[in-house]
Amino acid sequence: MVAVAILAAGRGTRMKSDLPKVLHQMGGKSLVEWVLGSLSEIEPVRRLVIVGYRSELVQQALSKLDTSEAYPELEFVEQTEQLGTGHAVQQLLPHLQGFEGDLLILNGDVPLLRPQTLRLLLQTHRDRQNPATILTAHLPNPKGYGRVFCNGQNILQQIVEDRDCTAAQKQNHRINAGVYCFRWQDLAEVLPRLSAENDQKEYYLTDAVNFLDPVTVVDVEDYQEILGINDRKQLSTAYGILQTRIKDNWMAAGVTLIDPDSITIDDTVQLEPDVVVEPETHLRGKTVIQSGSRIGPGSLIENSQIGKNATVLYSVVTDSTVADGTRIGPFAHLRGHAETGVNCRIGNFVELKNTKLGDRTNVAHLSYLGDTTTGNQVNIGAGTITANYDGVNKHPTTIGDRSKTGSNSVLVAPIAIGKDVNIAAGSTITEDVPDDCLVIARSRQVVKPGWRLKSRQKPD
Repeated sequence: MVAVAILAAGRGTRMKSDLPKVLHQMGGKSLVEWVLGSLSEIEPVRRLVIVGYRSELVQQALSKLDTSEAYPELEFVEQTEQLGTGHAVQQLLPHLQGFEGDLLILNGDVPLLRPQTLRLLLQTHRDRQNPATILTAHLPNPKGYGRVFCNGQNILQQIVEDRDCTAAQKQNHRINAGVYCFRWQDLAEVLPRLSAENDQKEYYLTDAVNFLDPVTVVDVEDYQEILGINDRKQLSTAYGILQTRIKDNWMAAGVTLIDPDSITIDDTVQLEPDVVVEPETHLRGKTVIQSGSRIGPGSLIENSQIGKNATVLYSVVTDSTVADGTRIGPFAHLRGHAETGVNCRIGNFVELKNTKLGDRTNVAHLSYLGDTTTGNQVNIGAGTITANYDGVNKHPTTIGDRSKTGSNSVLVAPIAIGKDVNIAAGSTITEDVPDDCLVIARSRQVVKPGWRLKSRQKPD
């Protein structure tokens, strides 16, 4: 039986932000969401988040997670004063009173930990049956980090701060990763003994380790997993590592990424084999792209579903659905729950908002359709606009199967256009149109031969 405590109380002053550090975003999730996600393979019975700075924001953010149903037992523990990691864990004493099991302690600003690493740490802790097990890493440049020394059986002997290391000790590159697994009853006994007699006047969790014996050391395979986030540069570095992981995984799964360095993909995106992602393309949120589709170059897809064998060229698609075989772009914009049928054509400089197109419908260029529903095989001429807003409210437009609008037509909503209707170019349609007809709504052309502007005579 294991409980998990996530330290998420700090402000993160070096982030230069009013937002709590753990709520900063990386790859479609907040830092603390990434930490919660790393628990997927250990099945804790309790998850406790220790909050402090602007705790209400952290609680609100986590309560809105789509994964909240998977974590119905998420608990929040208030640390009113931020007096160090040891002090944060001391706040658990009343909440875990009577708990018999292990406590895994994680930092809310270490987002790259893999679930397999935590599973190994917990399994080693259980196998050894020691009061404490700590995660360590071998850094290429450990300057500034305390060094961890252990014997041949990976039993901790001492932790020496960087400033106190001898020249020989500094050759040891093993450092404390700040991830701990304790037998809770042993930890609960030593927590009241922690002291703040140090330069920072804080209570350190590492001091609790010194009271326990024996302590097992587990090395993480990839030191990048334990990199913490303290400033914007470190956030950027971690994001780069995450992107490499994500893109490597997708390429191994049969997705082609042309120039991966110029592409970004959120962890929440789903791609099928034989998808091709062109350069300068960015996939965000809960986006799903099905096999055979080609996205980009230069496209942004966010919280949208793209069907099979579709193309999206130099375009933006947000909160929308593109069906199989549809071609989008260049320079098109689908937003506000736009939806296309199969084998549609959405051309250059076309915007669709809250619009549903039937199958094989074409909106080839220079048009805006807002709050519009079309039937199948509709052709929208260049420059067609559905005027959906009267200054107060939005109104719908419907267009029946096989109807066609001429260039520079305006359909003033609310309005219904029937099936097999042809709208003459330059028409402004303000009334419903029945099936199977031609509608013309424009002034008759007038030609006056020999007419010209009278020239103004200049005064003497």
